[in-house]
Amino acid sequence: MRIVRLESLTTEDLRDYLNLTDVSLRRVSEPAGGLYIAESTKVISRAIAAGHRPRSVLALGGSVADAVQATAGFDIPIFSGPPELLEELTGYLLHRGLIAAMHRPALQEPADLLRRAHRIVILEDVVDPTNVGAIFRSVAAIGADAVLVTPRCSDPYYRRSIRVSMGTVLQVPWTRVGDWPSTMELLAASGFHIAALALSDDSVDLKAFAATAPDRVALVLGTEGAGLTAEALAAADTIVRIPMAHGIDSLNVAATAAVAMYALS
Repeated sequence: MRIVRLESLTTEDLRDYLNLTDVSLRRVSEPAGGLYIAESTKVISRAIAAGHRPRSVLALGGSVADAVQATAGFDIPIFSGPPELLEELTGYLLHRGLIAAMHRPALQEPADLLRRAHRIVILEDVVDPTNVGAIFRSVAAIGADAVLVTPRCSDPYYRRSIRVSMGTVLQVPWTRVGDWPSTMELLAASGFHIAALALSDDSVDLKAFAATAPDRVALVLGTEGAGLTAEALAAADTIVRIPMAHGIDSLNVAATAAVAMYALS
């Protein structure tokens, strides 16, 4: 690896950090597949442990040793400089000392993820990266085998999502699925019972469902505010509700994921 001391922001290799948004990083044509940003030694180490490849690291002076240790074995530049210069480059302060531009791995085929799975979570159009990250952290801790996300769901590799998840989006296998007809067919072929979390007249209490839950269950969580679409509810084998007190009718989607996963664990 090469440690590059920055005196200015004119180095061509810094383009990955030059105020690029998550969407811009995802769409860069080189490298193929795009990039994502990993923050902190812990997250970078988890990414590498998951088989992801760093392209470069940006570190504050005191974090260079951590960057060297975290990326040992990779022939990449480690850029270092004063906080004010790096903040000018990235548009935000490096609170955790270092960030890395990481190559995006190719997404796995959904059927491959389901082959050995028993408890999975499906995120339908969850748009807030903070919620996506919090869901991954919860279901990773409780033991989800995989997460499937719909086309309009926020990208789990967004910087905020990775940060909130404490890097667990790099540990729990996940991929994207298509429309509900194809997803239903996929889940049925893999032997999954679809349990949608929603309020409805024919919903089943979570405790009652968990007591006799099938071996393979796919928990479906809907977008903030509107909840699950009609297509998702129609696809469900069972609609499940979490009983609540004090007239409260819903939980945050990340809290719902944690409660439901724990009940089925």
